[in-house]
Amino acid sequence: MAKTLPDSKSRFRCAHCGNLTRFDVVRSAKVSEFWHVDISGAPVVEEATVLAEEIVEVKCRWCAAADRIEIVPRPEFGGPSTEGPGDGGP
Repeated sequence: MAKTLPDSKSRFRCAHCGNLTRFDVVRSAKVSEFWHVDISGAPVVEEATVLAEEIVEVKCRWCAAADRIEIVPRPEFGGPSTEGPGDGGP
């Protein structure tokens, strides 16, 4: 099960159904934000800094597997190049 997020050279893949594009990611984050509040009282977040982050769960949107998610290289770095079932791929 993936407990980290992919970087610029990798991506998620469901080892159960082959899905490469649709995942539900649950994250827990501690964030510092700069809020600009206008005269009417409506806030706008102008800056946000993630202080801490934890990946709670990554689940395949197609087969609902949460224990078979892996991180694989992107195609240009030697990873799978075709989409999985139901992903709109070939």
